[in-house]
Amino acid sequence: MENNPEKTSPHHKEPELLIDDSDRYSRLRLIGWWDQDKIANAKILVVGAGALGNEVLKNLALLGVGQIHLIDFDEIQDHNLTRSVLFRAHHAGRSKAEVAAQMATELNPDCTIIAQHGDVLTDIGLGLIRDANLVICCVDNREARLWINRMCWKANTPWIDGGIQEINGVAKVFMPPHGSCYECAMTENDYRLISLRYSCPLLRQEDLQQGKVPTAPTIASIIGGLQVQEALKLIHDLPAAVGKALVFNGAANRFYQTTFPPREDCLSHETYEDLIELPLSAQKTTVKQLFEAIARSDSTPPSAEAKDYRLLLDRDFVTELTCRSCDSTKRIYQTLCKVGSSDGLCERCSEPVSPNTTCEITSDSNLTDRTLSQLGIPNYDIVKVNSGEENFFVLLGEDAATAFTANTK
Repeated sequence: MENNPEKTSPHHKEPELLIDDSDRYSRLRLIGWWDQDKIANAKILVVGAGALGNEVLKNLALLGVGQIHLIDFDEIQDHNLTRSVLFRAHHAGRSKAEVAAQMATELNPDCTIIAQHGDVLTDIGLGLIRDANLVICCVDNREARLWINRMCWKANTPWIDGGIQEINGVAKVFMPPHGSCYECAMTENDYRLISLRYSCPLLRQEDLQQGKVPTAPTIASIIGGLQVQEALKLIHDLPAAVGKALVFNGAANRFYQTTFPPREDCLSHETYEDLIELPLSAQKTTVKQLFEAIARSDSTPPSAEAKDYRLLLDRDFVTELTCRSCDSTKRIYQTLCKVGSSDGLCERCSEPVSPNTTCEITSDSNLTDRTLSQLGIPNYDIVKVNSGEENFFVLLGEDAATAFTANTK
């Protein structure tokens, strides 16, 4: 080995490593691959502010993640206090998302945390998913996970799922559009359990939440920590457990991994590419105005005419409720998952009613004068419009600038 006088000289000194104790991230910066700027510039959507969501949000705040959008439709109850590190007794009755955001901001004011009291199934647009560096899922039902999976695939955004029960748990990492996804790993039993929601078509999300999953705070800490650790890897472009389930058996203290093979016929593998961004708003723009704006766009082929357009809805839309017993009909105009079980009985004869739904709006429909939000399309969404054999993907861009920086309650 060559003798290097600079290294062997008794007067040679290694560069000094200075630690600034006034820098709250100084100990984190000691990690060789750590880049605090990447973390500060990260945008993360967290879905769910229960026990798991509390742990994830706490960790993201301690790390100094720059922008976090948190959504949850639930309110705090006393039983949440045994498993949710950010909640206190005096928070009872308040929005989980709002309280969790407030408490996490107190942990680290460097973080901008936007609280949205809403439902991920109806209130999050694909534009927000597309802007996020990644999505962390902390929900407790398969339907929401499947919906998040499909949204992330359409928007080409990585997401990390977490699930806990008693003292067992699992974390899964997915990287659209490559490899397997959540639906690829779904079993017949998973589909059966999701279909139970549709066996009673008028069953709102809060009605589904009656059967809660029992969990301990310890497993929430373990799986929430795994989710954020995998998020750190993705933010730093390090290898992560993509397409794998990280499973922890708390009873046996065993940890193992499984890999999900991709399914060629998976319904979730659709990515919205070649977006047409238009300065439109779901709150203000009617279907007719959307069609006209697409026809005027430079990105639209001259052969495509507004009269041939069809707006393809991601969410089933209820136009009326029909009673088969007395043939009465009630117009309702609402997204299916927002129609509650209280609407499920006929006002005339008290017999069960059936919803008449649609998933597309044509140019000659009587619904074209309704705004996109009235048809269940959230702000800053990406809508799919068909013309013959061609599909257009339109980003409703009017709210783009405020998606991660303004309160969306």
